[in-house]
Amino acid sequence: MQFANINGVTLHYQLIGAPEGKPVIVFSNSLGTDFRIWRDVIVRLAGDFAIVTYDKRGHGLSDTGTAPYRMDDHVADLAGLLDFLNVKDALICGLSVGGLIAQGLYANRPDLVRALILCDTGHKIGTEDLWNGRIAAIEENGIEAISEAILERWFTKKYRTEEPEAFAGYRNMLCRTPVAGYTGTAAAIRDTDFTEQAKRIAVPSICIVGDQDGATTPELVGEMARLIPGARYQVIPDAGHLPCIEQPVVLTDVIRAFIDTLTASETTTH
Repeated sequence: MQFANINGVTLHYQLIGAPEGKPVIVFSNSLGTDFRIWRDVIVRLAGDFAIVTYDKRGHGLSDTGTAPYRMDDHVADLAGLLDFLNVKDALICGLSVGGLIAQGLYANRPDLVRALILCDTGHKIGTEDLWNGRIAAIEENGIEAISEAILERWFTKKYRTEEPEAFAGYRNMLCRTPVAGYTGTAAAIRDTDFTEQAKRIAVPSICIVGDQDGATTPELVGEMARLIPGARYQVIPDAGHLPCIEQPVVLTDVIRAFIDTLTASETTTH
């Protein structure tokens, strides 16, 4: 396992190398999960790409730090980790809050970002009332008390029914997230609105969403795609909020196809 002290917080990360000259993909995960959610995508990309995954502060094996957080804290952590690893010009793939972190990274450190892969995320996610209600409920009764409602938005009914062992495992992942890490990040999401920043994104971008995502709906992701100049929009069938878990093969194919278009356009322009 790999750890680094970034901005006074120990972050757990994973760096998978690749032959010289291969592109780097950085994966940033959703609220209440750790980087293991990307496993079935990463195994299909390893070797063709260098890969960086990490647990954001308050999640997985990373430190909690001082909560609540600002989105700037999460963005600075990712920028600091990439500087520590000497990674520049990377493909940033962020899911849900990870997608907000990706957008914030581009706004603050465009030198780190070659392209954006925005999965099941938005320019603004949820309302102040929604997040305040969720934070209050968790502070009073813990994550487990509202886990069923969260998991219903994460996964399709088919997955919840047909994959009971995996579903139980992801419930454990959610419920074992430190309360301060979850509510601290929820506060960061509540206070983030990247509507104006989205209009200024000038790198190739693709916005991807599961057709049954109940957390960041296809409508929201489509709206974000229309804000970002020239962004592509792709719906993944039979997936909820976490296509990397429910449809990893399809998601990997979409990511590869998008990266192929980058390589092709770079070849044409040089």
